[in-house]
Amino acid sequence: MHTKINLEGLSQNIVYLRPVATADLPDEVRAQAGDTETVFSVHNGAGEQVAIVAHPNIASHLAAEHQMQLVTLH
Repeated sequence: MHTKINLEGLSQNIVYLRPVATADLPDEVRAQAGDTETVFSVHNGAGEQVAIVAHPNIASHLAAEHQMQLVTLH
């Protein structure tokens, strides 16, 4: 049995991470990354980048501060 569920509002309070090679960043952002080879781009449910962080733990804390849930994607 299939039940239709409106998932449109579900993504409003979630964020996900994408690893980004520091070498792929603009010069001014790369300068701030120091020796870090990989940073993490934080995206909202609509896919918009909302932050760049050095470590996934930082993203988790940011999400919690903004009443959002950090989810993993496969």
